[in-house]
Amino acid sequence: MRNRALGGTGIEVSPYCLGTMMFGFVGNADHDERVRIIHTALDEGINFIDTADMYSAGESETIVGKALKDRRDDVVLATKVHFPMGDGPNRGGNSRRWIIREVEDSLRRLGTDWIDLYQVHRPDHTTDIEETLSALTDLVRQGKIRAFGCSTFPADEIVEAYHVADRRGLQRFRTEQPPYSLLARGVEKHVLPVAQRLGMGVLTWSPLASGFLTGRYRKGRPLDLSSGRPTLNPDRFDPSAPRTSAKLEAVEQLVAVAEEMGCTLPELAIAFPLAHPAVTSVIIGPRTRGQLRNTLKGTSVMLDDAVLDRIDAIVPPGSDVYPPDGAWTPPSLTTSTLRRRPAEARPAA
Repeated sequence: MRNRALGGTGIEVSPYCLGTMMFGFVGNADHDERVRIIHTALDEGINFIDTADMYSAGESETIVGKALKDRRDDVVLATKVHFPMGDGPNRGGNSRRWIIREVEDSLRRLGTDWIDLYQVHRPDHTTDIEETLSALTDLVRQGKIRAFGCSTFPADEIVEAYHVADRRGLQRFRTEQPPYSLLARGVEKHVLPVAQRLGMGVLTWSPLASGFLTGRYRKGRPLDLSSGRPTLNPDRFDPSAPRTSAKLEAVEQLVAVAEEMGCTLPELAIAFPLAHPAVTSVIIGPRTRGQLRNTLKGTSVMLDDAVLDRIDAIVPPGSDVYPPDGAWTPPSLTTSTLRRRPAEARPAA
């Protein structure tokens, strides 16, 4: 594979990054099979692996650690921190207290002395961003992590973090990990341009749009809601919902594009994020070695300008046919007191 520079870190990574969210009891708890998937990916030229402490409550990191036991130096290893890892008010978030504690647990589960890319999984408005950046900077200086980034941060918070780091003499976020697919292009408005201006690496997740770009769900065909993603988010697959209809309509048009190109819909979907100049790597999440090998068949798919123009006509740049699963919603939208004045203060007179 043609490796790409990960922002300004000097680290070279493969355009495909192996995602391990479904490694463990949430997806498949067969450790030996998951280890074989990782080894197959490495043998095929992937050198970038992404996991998180909260994936299967740490089991994913344990599996990755087993797989990398004798191959650690050949791999760029990324993991994340933020989501709760147990009961109690201080076992999650972006505080110094939790980051310093949890990085040790991740290192132990991964069986390594260092993490190449340590990512803050989501924003945390209860913690000052300076507190988070200070803790992460200390971990870099201690040699426990090589670089750090953020995941699913809005553009304004990425910019704020950049200026805080600059003012306080702290290291800054070197990467962003946003959702990005043929059906969810909202990050093209602000997040990707900001990442480009700040020289950040970008690794994108959910290229198959929660399964809608696998070709499994098609217009006019019965939707199997008894297995896979529909069991986790049934509302997103409700055939009577207008949003589902819009997704299926777009899928039909994208299938036609793929067929005319002579590739599969998943191959088209994974090639799409890599065509954007801001994107460094796209995270793939195969469940089996067969799925991994099928995915790797698409590494040579090239989207020319004519194809990208057709895609733009189906899903306009910067638009979302649906909000990505797991995307972050700011408190300014979810907390009514942040968008409604007290009743007595609302009248103009």
